[in-house]
Amino acid sequence: MAWTRQEMANRAAQELQDGYYVNLGIGIPTLVANYIPDGVDVTLQSENGMLGMGPFPYEDEADPDLINAGKQTITELNRTSYFSSADSFSMIRGGHIDLSILGAMQVSQEGDLANWMIPGKMVKGMGGAMDLVAGVKKVVVIMDHNARDGSAKFLKKCTLPLTGVKVVDMIISDVGVFVIEENGPILIELAPEITINDVKERTEADFLVDKGLL
Repeated sequence: MAWTRQEMANRAAQELQDGYYVNLGIGIPTLVANYIPDGVDVTLQSENGMLGMGPFPYEDEADPDLINAGKQTITELNRTSYFSSADSFSMIRGGHIDLSILGAMQVSQEGDLANWMIPGKMVKGMGGAMDLVAGVKKVVVIMDHNARDGSAKFLKKCTLPLTGVKVVDMIISDVGVFVIEENGPILIELAPEITINDVKERTEADFLVDKGLL
């Protein structure tokens, strides 16, 4: 049984460590804010100029002036600070963000990332993705393992315009978890009732399988 988006976000939250500064991308990654483990204190950063984001608000708590980079309403904490977008990107480009959790359209077996546009389709803009993958210490991708038409998204080589080259450290999809190392990707976890053969059938990229799964 494949993981739901909430379960993928919950798994990604296990990568958070106490004291981390973390940037959450648009889409599934924003859900990670709701699954921060007990006892782990992290500071969430948003490209639009907010440091210290809380979880999503309940309907009666929403403040339309408090939004993340994806225009979703969020909550603040007693330590939240606000600043310009220029200062926000100085944090990112200066290497002060420990972890970025992003969505993806495609990832290659070498860790190349394509997540900003499909040629011929309307695009709002690059956003902060190129800066994030270049300036952040660790990049985790959360994505559905296959596109809506069933085609693979974890590929030998990306066919869409790249956001970054050899930048992805981990992939969390609805079928399992891969780490991308110098020798290539390694499948280290499987979603419930998903087999290694299931993953192979749905993946174009070449990958090894952790001994613990064999």
